[in-house]
Amino acid sequence: MSAHDPCSFAREVIRAEARALEVAANRLDDQFLKVLELLSDPARLAAGGRLGITGVGKSADIGQKLAGTLNSTGTRSYVLDATRAVHGDLGMVHPQDVMVLLSHSGESDELLRLLFPLREMAKALIGITSNPKSTLALKTDVALVYGPLDEVCPLGLAPSASTTTMLALGDAIAFSLSHARELTSDQFARFHPAGTLGRKLSRVDTVMRQGRDMRVASAGETVRKVFAQARQLGRRTGAVMLVDEQGILRGLFTDSDLARLIEQRRENDLDRPIRAVMTREPATVALGSRSHEAMDLMRRRKLSELPVVDAEGRPVGILDITDLLGVTGLYSVLDAQEEADKDTLDPQARRVA
Repeated sequence: MSAHDPCSFAREVIRAEARALEVAANRLDDQFLKVLELLSDPARLAAGGRLGITGVGKSADIGQKLAGTLNSTGTRSYVLDATRAVHGDLGMVHPQDVMVLLSHSGESDELLRLLFPLREMAKALIGITSNPKSTLALKTDVALVYGPLDEVCPLGLAPSASTTTMLALGDAIAFSLSHARELTSDQFARFHPAGTLGRKLSRVDTVMRQGRDMRVASAGETVRKVFAQARQLGRRTGAVMLVDEQGILRGLFTDSDLARLIEQRRENDLDRPIRAVMTREPATVALGSRSHEAMDLMRRRKLSELPVVDAEGRPVGILDITDLLGVTGLYSVLDAQEEADKDTLDPQARRVA
């Protein structure tokens, strides 16, 4: 690899690691199936068994990431610090736990010291290493051996291709297990209640305005009466949801609609039933829908407000564009708001002709 062109050098680093992954993929054999069998054993799981991961140095860093991926995809896991383990942390190991030990050489002293106590305390041991003749490969119940690899570090010393391979093998284990148990997006969402991913997977129930924070009125009332009575103690929404005698949503009328009536000198309409000037059969979203689905609908239709209805069509909440900031990305929402402010033919976005 030439160091004269930094971009060319960087591309070759990435390609070299990609080649290492291809080699590791081709070396997968029935040992991988044994790993999956151990980790998916229903009796072990029912007895409280988890997956423990330990390593030293960069391998320990890979173990941290692997545990995170496993936990987020439904395989209960934890990291056992190899150094702290021999000073008391072995107490976290359950008799039904399967332990994964990560070592490129398979001869890390800190891990080898754990082999005997872990053998006594855990259900089974899995080794992930490059050396089929190493102590780790020979003394564990199952060994995933990815074989000799050339590190892409110019000195051939810093872990690079080896840690990338360990990372990929860990992902292969995690996703094979989640695929086998047919993990659903709903189950995945339970493990991600916060952050950008959590917001994207959230349901409208968690972000909609409801109770005192939404405005509901009878479609038979006059515009003047609806707005005279539309005092609220909570957050103000820009739209009134209009219902019939059975409480079914029949229309929507916004503050902007009211402003247009006044701007167009249609004061007489203020004393007509609001059903005459409301947007009939407005776009809605069902209770329990994903927030990103609602955001997609608001973006497509250029809407600022979106009613949330139950199975009978009764309004139970309303989504305001500002409530969805951050759900699918701040800038995409702001773009949607900018589009909603433009002149448009959508009847719900521009409700009074």
